[in-house]
Amino acid sequence: MDYVDYYKVLGVDKKATTDDIKNVYRKLARKHHPDLNPNDKEANKKFQQINEANEVLSDTEKRKKYDQYGKDWKHAEEFEKQKKSGGQYANQGGQTFSGGYGENDFSDFFASMFGGQESRSRSRQTKFRGQDYNAELQVDLINAYKTHQQTITVNGKNVRITIPAGIENGQQIRLKGYGAQGVNGGPNGDLYITFLITNNTQFKRTGNDLYTTIEIDLYTAVLGGEVTVDTLNGKVKLKVKPETQNGTKMRLKAKGFPLYKKEEEYGDLFITFSVIIPTGLTEKQKELFKELAKTTS
Repeated sequence: MDYVDYYKVLGVDKKATTDDIKNVYRKLARKHHPDLNPNDKEANKKFQQINEANEVLSDTEKRKKYDQYGKDWKHAEEFEKQKKSGGQYANQGGQTFSGGYGENDFSDFFASMFGGQESRSRSRQTKFRGQDYNAELQVDLINAYKTHQQTITVNGKNVRITIPAGIENGQQIRLKGYGAQGVNGGPNGDLYITFLITNNTQFKRTGNDLYTTIEIDLYTAVLGGEVTVDTLNGKVKLKVKPETQNGTKMRLKAKGFPLYKKEEEYGDLFITFSVIIPTGLTEKQKELFKELAKTTS
């Protein structure tokens, strides 16, 4: 029968800690579990192999013996002693080994070195956490401004979720227990949703602040006046100071985007004024501008 390299089976280094082995084993066992791969013989064989490797490497005494004798296990003093005395490691009834897996789901190498009395059901009854699901959800900026509910379909099931106001582009939230069902009574996995915020508005969002540009005519810029501007929460009237220059910025406190999961807290809205130069002037209007120019020269 061939020597089995358990470290290679699990893909771990010989210096791997017990926790390292445990973590790797759980991932591999869940991936190749027969209940998740009912028609895959190779997966079932792999499942048996990783369970055997874990059985040895996660047990301090067995790992010590395995590390000590390795491929020279046939010459191990303890093994030979047990074999001669008819102990649990003996080759019962003159049975010959072919190197495959027997009825106990352990290879002949394992049975000869550690005994073949382990229960077959142990590995199959291990509880495994279900796999996590990942999903992307597009949300318009206007909808992201307010807390709202939305239904998404995950693995054929409708899931109704509440999206808090202020969700950001690329932000991820976890819904515990909405992933794949656990194996053998293990807990369900989780659902991770990544939000993609689309923006079809006039506003540019940076964090919780909003930015926009408002056009004003030359006369309002020079003489002052009042303009109505849109926000994500309705319209507001602004007073424009006389002699407002092109590119002047104004901040409206708490008129920006809501802070995530912080009620009644908002960023600011920054407005940039863009002064529009009049076109298509009449001769009379041109003369008035010429007169104005003379007074300022």
